[in-house]
Amino acid sequence: MILQVILAFVGTVAFSVLFGAPPRHFLYCGLTGAFGWWVYLVGMQLNGSQIVSTFAATFLLTALSRWFSTIRRTPTIVFLICGIFALVPGAAIYSTAYYLFAGQDFLVLQSGGLALKLAVSIALGISFAYALPSRLFGWKQSSRL
Repeated sequence: MILQVILAFVGTVAFSVLFGAPPRHFLYCGLTGAFGWWVYLVGMQLNGSQIVSTFAATFLLTALSRWFSTIRRTPTIVFLICGIFALVPGAAIYSTAYYLFAGQDFLVLQSGGLALKLAVSIALGISFAYALPSRLFGWKQSSRL
């Protein structure tokens, strides 16, 4: 598990370079990706559901991204896009395309359904984390006259 988390960190930092994130944020982007992958792995060990584990990892990863954006004074999207890299259901999407071209219709539906469920769980995890009040992440409400 430790090796996987380290590799998620390295992969996320590499994606941050490709994404064009500022170099001063590479460490935080890597930490976000590694944390998200660690939560996913723990979730898989506790309940075995990819969907629930992906949702939990995305929710906590988005919350961490919001917190990093506050302390680093950078838009949340920098940490979120880079950090979510490890959770994107690339294997399920690849399998769907492979089975589609191989003419195996049942497997297309099975892997495509999984990819869709994972994508929805990612979207819901992000949405639920953004529904949390900003003050939880250190944002101060501006005073209005």
